[in-house]
Amino acid sequence: MIHFETERLLFRDFELKDLPEFKRMNEDSEVMRYFPKTLSHEETESFFHAIVDEWKAYGYGLFAVERKDNGEFIGFIGFHRATFEADFTPCIEIGWRLKKEAWGHGFATEGAKACLKYAETAYDFKNIYSFTAKINMPSERVMQKIGLVKIKAFSHPKLDPNSPLSEHVLYALKK
Repeated sequence: MIHFETERLLFRDFELKDLPEFKRMNEDSEVMRYFPKTLSHEETESFFHAIVDEWKAYGYGLFAVERKDNGEFIGFIGFHRATFEADFTPCIEIGWRLKKEAWGHGFATEGAKACLKYAETAYDFKNIYSFTAKINMPSERVMQKIGLVKIKAFSHPKLDPNSPLSEHVLYALKK
């Protein structure tokens, strides 16, 4: 099902046909450089099913994003219920991951802005957060471009405190 679109992008449910490109994206070391590791095919399949299950359980989730000009699956943008131990969780997170061929075209910013606009009428979110490793400047710039405000830095509880990915930044868009 197509939920909404922008001038260049379609936001739809994930489909089984997305799995090969989804797997390729998640095993790309450049795409995953701000994550603890790349994902195996099995881990990506599990992630795929978790996305589908989140939609069923909560009525929102991560959208598969497709280019309108050529029908290419380029990744995901959307919402996720973050539940790890922190003073701001559980919360609604807006996040994105695009394959590297889609980088540099403004798709993440365009898509995240469209998701926020869609959420205004489709969902009753009180607050929307986004977070990333402090060293992930590209994602932090997207957070700033879509109107989120930096709240604080925090150590991600699921990461080794000695990891360069442990220190995170937290942004929020509050109603």
